[in-house]
Amino acid sequence: MLYTWFWQCEVAGFPTVPVAEGSLVTLKGTLPRIADFVHGADGLGNTFQAKPKGFKSESNASDFLIQKVAEFPNEVTVVALGPLTNIAEAIQKDPTFANNLAQLVVLGGSFFATGNVNPPAEANIYCDPEAADIVFTSGANTVVIGLNLTTQVIFTAGDLQEIRDSKGRNGAYLYDCCQFYKAWHIKSDNLDGIFLHDPTCMAALLDPSLFTYKTGALRVETKGICVGHTLLDMGLKNWVGENPWIGQPPVKVGWTVDVEGVKALVKSLLCRP
Repeated sequence: MLYTWFWQCEVAGFPTVPVAEGSLVTLKGTLPRIADFVHGADGLGNTFQAKPKGFKSESNASDFLIQKVAEFPNEVTVVALGPLTNIAEAIQKDPTFANNLAQLVVLGGSFFATGNVNPPAEANIYCDPEAADIVFTSGANTVVIGLNLTTQVIFTAGDLQEIRDSKGRNGAYLYDCCQFYKAWHIKSDNLDGIFLHDPTCMAALLDPSLFTYKTGALRVETKGICVGHTLLDMGLKNWVGENPWIGQPPVKVGWTVDVEGVKALVKSLLCRP
């Protein structure tokens, strides 16, 4: 994964952006689930690009986050596109971290929709559910974009070809990287296209007006057959007695998405010279 991020920074034209290595295990000390069957052994669709030139930061990911948020309090926005282990570690190490974040935008969960690891769970949350529950109850200004939205936003083969043939400097590279991912969707979802999971999450940061949201307490199941399941209390009922959602800080969860608006935004960025 570290190789993947180095390469992406170089391809994007930002070779000096620091890359800090994240935790190699979950909060419980177990090895994370590696979805090489979705993204390829190299994380880039088995395109096996040339070895990148970058060097990793001396700080690990959680310490790097703590350092930058302390240096720029209430100015740093973090977009979390994977498991939340590093964010949870930062919260545990530094009690001020969550409140000093300007915003945390998370790709994760499947809100009243089918998961992509098993029926109740989405991959990023399933990978480290304990970390996700810590993050969602930390009080950080958090927006969560889940499978209920990202599986609505699809690039067809024609969309991918449009990007390949555009004036975008990385069009052909992106097209090649997506072919392994596209083949997986055919096998897994009977879909001749790809879900735009990460780009849809980025769109929520770049143009929040493309989304509507529900706000409430959000908890994650950490045990049993529904481990990794995300459940939002939308405030529709006045509960009698105590439950694990009462008294928890609110989280914004993406509820609807302007599909064509997100696709247009993503294309405008990827096809730009």
